[in-house]
Amino acid sequence: MANTEKKKPRKTSAKKNPNISVVPDVVMHVKTNAGLVARREAAVARGVASAAPIFADHAENAELWDVEGNRFVDFAGGIAVLNTGHRHPKVVAAAKAQEDLYTHTSFQVVPYEPYVALAEKLNELAPGDHAKKSLLVTTGAEAVENAVKIARAATGRPGIIAFTGGYHGRTLLTLGMTGKVSPYKKDVGPFPSDIYRAPFPNLRDGITVQDALTGLQNLFLTDAQPERVAAIIIEPVLGEGGYTPVPFEMMQALREICDTHGIMLIADEIQAGFGRTGTWFAIEHSGVVPDLITVAKSMAGGYPIAGVIGRAEVMDAVIPGGLGGTYGGNPVACAAALAAIQAIEDEGLLARSTALGEYFRTRFAEIGARVSPFRMWDIRGLGAMLAVEFVTDFETAAPDAALTKSVVAHALQRGLILLACGMHGNALRIMVPLTASDAIIDEGLTIFEAALAAAIAEN
Repeated sequence: MANTEKKKPRKTSAKKNPNISVVPDVVMHVKTNAGLVARREAAVARGVASAAPIFADHAENAELWDVEGNRFVDFAGGIAVLNTGHRHPKVVAAAKAQEDLYTHTSFQVVPYEPYVALAEKLNELAPGDHAKKSLLVTTGAEAVENAVKIARAATGRPGIIAFTGGYHGRTLLTLGMTGKVSPYKKDVGPFPSDIYRAPFPNLRDGITVQDALTGLQNLFLTDAQPERVAAIIIEPVLGEGGYTPVPFEMMQALREICDTHGIMLIADEIQAGFGRTGTWFAIEHSGVVPDLITVAKSMAGGYPIAGVIGRAEVMDAVIPGGLGGTYGGNPVACAAALAAIQAIEDEGLLARSTALGEYFRTRFAEIGARVSPFRMWDIRGLGAMLAVEFVTDFETAAPDAALTKSVVAHALQRGLILLACGMHGNALRIMVPLTASDAIIDEGLTIFEAALAAAIAEN
């Protein structure tokens, strides 16, 4: 694998007074993880969870240092936001250059070129040779909500079909589509109407593609009249649901069903997009062209921006003023996104993702056989969007969330940031920056092996 890391990270010791933080109009605080955790618990809503009890001080590419100077290899990437790494120099430079010009006008008041340029680039990258247009917003959930709104305007229909295990956001509309109760949907219903759920094809749960398609057809017969369905939305690779790819034949069948009934096909690429799977968008692996694509996360290398890309005539279904938002397509984030996309192109990160995926698969198989025989049930995904799933034993294949949680904890103690996922919380997902060097990847995998061995000893 090629080494794409370009410069060494800053050291905490080089900073002035590294353990002191001056908060305006507040007393000076000694910075420790424990102290900041206490302040967080007193000031931040309980519902905002944090996976790690550490606080970031600075980061570079695939490494992060906490406020106490501890160094970590980052295999989480801010939940798949950092395909180009922490503080990619091209991304940071582009954002700073834009900040010297203007930081906000609201595109709906005084428009600006970075928004237009990013829309042009997204239209160019999205699959399909038809005319396309794009909308820029701020968050992934906002992108999904707007995709639904556009699909409803274009079809004149209300219904939306989503899938078991899918994750589409935490607003009330997107929660209605999200197919997992805890922690996202617990205690916050009721949810909007005209949202229906079809089974996701997952051999792990004994659901074949034919089973899923039969379930969808039964849904048409019992609850969701196809002539009233505006869109079918699906993640080409489940994100929070366990990093399970949609079988290509399923995606192709969905395209045919949508064409038959005049339904919009929405690909939710928020977690899978911008090189994570070895292509710009995960749906490209199937050869299917969706009507609408939602994007966010790694599009801007760490800056908050999201969007919807779609067929021009579909995107134009909403009347002027019906789309937008005060901060949508912020100019600094647009500049960062254009630089991040350029970095993916210039540094060959699509090919890098494919190579990383193959390497991780090989190493995970070796580690599993050596350290945890009959506990690592599956290694799955596309490109570098991979997960490993842990079970109590191969005979029952019962999900082992306790072991997974223990691996995450032991990894953090040893300097590796990992995140779990899956309907049962028993999978570990890999979201390391595609710019990480071979040495950093190997260091992280060595830590993972040690953490897994310690967790196995406990369980």
